[in-house]
Amino acid sequence: MGCFFSKRRKPAQSGQQQGAGQEPAAGEEKAPQYSWDQRAKVDPKDYTFSGLKDETVGRLPGKVAGQQFVIQDCENCSIYIFDYSATITIDDCVNCQIFLGPIKGSVFFRDCKDCKCIVACQQFRTRDCRKLEVFLCCATQPIIESSTGMKFGCFQYYYPELALQFKDAGLSIFNNTWSNIHDFTPVSGENNWGLLPEDAVVQDYVPLPTSEELKAVRISTDAMKSIIPITRGQRQKSSDESCLAVFFAGDYTTANARKLIDEMTGKGFQLVQTKEVSMKAEDAQRVFQQHASEFIPLLERGPVIALEFNGDGAVEGCRNTVNDVFNGTKVFVSESKASASQDVDNFYNFADMRMGM
Repeated sequence: MGCFFSKRRKPAQSGQQQGAGQEPAAGEEKAPQYSWDQRAKVDPKDYTFSGLKDETVGRLPGKVAGQQFVIQDCENCSIYIFDYSATITIDDCVNCQIFLGPIKGSVFFRDCKDCKCIVACQQFRTRDCRKLEVFLCCATQPIIESSTGMKFGCFQYYYPELALQFKDAGLSIFNNTWSNIHDFTPVSGENNWGLLPEDAVVQDYVPLPTSEELKAVRISTDAMKSIIPITRGQRQKSSDESCLAVFFAGDYTTANARKLIDEMTGKGFQLVQTKEVSMKAEDAQRVFQQHASEFIPLLERGPVIALEFNGDGAVEGCRNTVNDVFNGTKVFVSESKASASQDVDNFYNFADMRMGM
């Protein structure tokens, strides 16, 4: 990753300063060439949107490629970053619509107001912001500070390059705590944040780009195509019956998890939350209890993917679907309504501790 403000390396000196492009004199050793001397120079202007008004701007896939990005002092703008980045800061923006592709580190909104955003990141933070509406995917607990009128919904977006960008940013599509907001500066008797309506339409908040360049990105905001599974998060559950399903690492783990989500939601059950996390044998003992010995050998393959479904008959529906669709694949599924609630609590309590939440 390039650094915007790194100092330029001083040329080697050997008695006299050697002229640019000049061959060393006879008997002199050539100055060593290092890999970092070969890198393309990073121009901060290529990774900055500043002082814009009433404009539509963006970066196409491949044009940011993991660099830092800065957005500042923009008003009435539509801004689209269709690539992954290292970190992004957004300062003093007013009435903007913003899409930010996967961010490996943090995104920090400061002194912004009346903005509508779609964001995927490792860490999300705001300070001194007012009336931001955010469709969010965040791997860790989102934090707001000295901010009011904040509204959150689940990230919902697709374009062909997005899945690989999540991998390049080191983000799992199953780790999304979009509704688990921590208010660093709560005010007694007031609520500085809430959730967007369940039927909120993404394009009503952040319209698709209209410029010819950005229209080349093949975008869909259809929930069924979203890279991130749409979860209920902390919304009230419709039933007192939930079910835990856990897939173990293998060649088709992600595809199998997505298939079960499609099957279960197609039958009317709701996806509450998802998680991808590594487990140890002692974790399995706590989560899977009397069935742990059956699954411990599978943990060495890699992280597990857990799904919580909710709805009357969720346990029976999930067990039947797994038997019908994933016959021959090892999957943990809650055995009964009575045990399912404890299964969910055991797993997600473990996962939250493991991920430091």
